[in-house]
Amino acid sequence: MLLDKNALSAMLREVAGIWLDNVGSFNEIDSRFGDGDHGVTIGKIAGRVNDALDGWDDQSLKDFFHALSSSIMAVGGGSAGPLYGMVFEGFSEGIDPSASSIDAAGLKAMFTACRDAMGLLTKAKVGDKTMMDALLPAIAAAEECGGDVPEILAAAAAAAAEGAQATTQMVSKFGRARSYGEQTLGTPDAGALSTALLFQGFSQAVA
Repeated sequence: MLLDKNALSAMLREVAGIWLDNVGSFNEIDSRFGDGDHGVTIGKIAGRVNDALDGWDDQSLKDFFHALSSSIMAVGGGSAGPLYGMVFEGFSEGIDPSASSIDAAGLKAMFTACRDAMGLLTKAKVGDKTMMDALLPAIAAAEECGGDVPEILAAAAAAAAEGAQATTQMVSKFGRARSYGEQTLGTPDAGALSTALLFQGFSQAVA
């Protein structure tokens, strides 16, 4: 399977829709030990995704993801804008400039470049109760998957969901929640949940 402009558009529309459906849930979870605005910010990011898709004309795949990254990075309201902006910048860096479609190897390259880009922005790792608890396992699962695009995305989505759920039993080590220490046990990380839904949306769109 090849991911062309139409397939990638469908994947991103699916993600934006899922994010918008979960704005209230993200806000509620984030309000327990954070600023309570993760859902608001994710809603804004989803809007940027939809706006970019509406205006996608003759941009290459690489240029589209780069422009989308810049738009997301400009979203105010905490760290989600810069973090998700870097996620999409990483995707862009993994795309060949001349590519009009992406195969399994190209998809893995996008995910690997995303991990490398995020490593330049945050020191968070698995176990720190952040979005990286979903992102890093998802990318590792994708890299290890020997199947085609749908199988890679399904593996990434499953690993991301598992990683997000695991944050429920972690103590926050970053952001405002860090000051609450062990009180954060029992509550999942909102950023990990929204990241898991990113991969869920990608997978659902090609299933």
